[in-house]
Amino acid sequence: MRYLILAAVAAAAPASAKTWDLPATPTTVAWGHYDATDKPVLTIKSGDTVVMHTLLTNSPTGLEKAGVAPGDVEPALRAAFDGVPASARGPGGHILTGPIAIEGAEPGDTLEVRIRKIDLAIPYAYNAFRYGAGFLTDDFPYARMKIVPLDRQRMVGKFGPGVEVPLAPFFGSMGVAPPRSFGRYDSAPPTINGGNMDDKALVAGTTLFLPVHAAGALFQAGDGHAAQGNGEVDITALETSLTGTFEFVLHKGVATPYPRAETPDAYIAMGFDDDLSNATRKALRNMIDFLVAEKHMTRDDAYMLISVAGDVEITELVDRNKGVHVKLPKRLFVKG
Repeated sequence: MRYLILAAVAAAAPASAKTWDLPATPTTVAWGHYDATDKPVLTIKSGDTVVMHTLLTNSPTGLEKAGVAPGDVEPALRAAFDGVPASARGPGGHILTGPIAIEGAEPGDTLEVRIRKIDLAIPYAYNAFRYGAGFLTDDFPYARMKIVPLDRQRMVGKFGPGVEVPLAPFFGSMGVAPPRSFGRYDSAPPTINGGNMDDKALVAGTTLFLPVHAAGALFQAGDGHAAQGNGEVDITALETSLTGTFEFVLHKGVATPYPRAETPDAYIAMGFDDDLSNATRKALRNMIDFLVAEKHMTRDDAYMLISVAGDVEITELVDRNKGVHVKLPKRLFVKG
């Protein structure tokens, strides 16, 4: 299996590349699902950049009940709740911007998503839990929601008296359409199309590689997080609206078997499954396959290298499919 190495494909965008601006409106969001039959709201070419505006996953009423002043609720969020019909929503709850089609993308290709920039769109976030969701459901058989002011100059969230959370914005959900056989796929559990990976490593400067399963690829993003701990144990992070700047590069005929990522310093392999052990096995096997294909290691040595120098981390525990990633430092490979 051939993989893509970031350093080998970091060529400059073609001179003809365009930058697009995609707002979040009732006609440009996919509410709670990824679907190969959805019509794209924007079609671009490989090499183009899109500035995507996204909305947090909550209602104006819910935010106001938690203490957000009515005037501080985004007009775009009100418009989405007023303008997206019930028939277009679900089965999940995330408000995702897109889908974006990339000309020429077909099953068997790979979509490289370069996360160029992520900006906070509003000066607050929320964290919430409710009974029946999260990891300790029996310990917390009730609901609570907290509004957390965001200091965009100092990049901290004012969680409470004497407690500040450093901000590291990322999109909880980034993905392409799954195979057509999946139908309208719930936005909550991550799977082979990416989606709700809740991986806090996917910040600006990271590159995400996604397997293409449908014509156009149909990329979507949302579920903005100002910060999150690994595991996302109560089912939410610091949930907020974000604006993301993404550059898209299509690799024809390069089949990526599973979502993966590269930071400037590390390779990341992923695994998703409703069983945490199986998710871990998938992530480990995906990293082993990557090392065999791209670093020309034996499977034995790849397995050993992960054990002595890699980190296995739980990205999230709460979205039915658990998420695990294996991170391996690039500095290990002294000859490139």
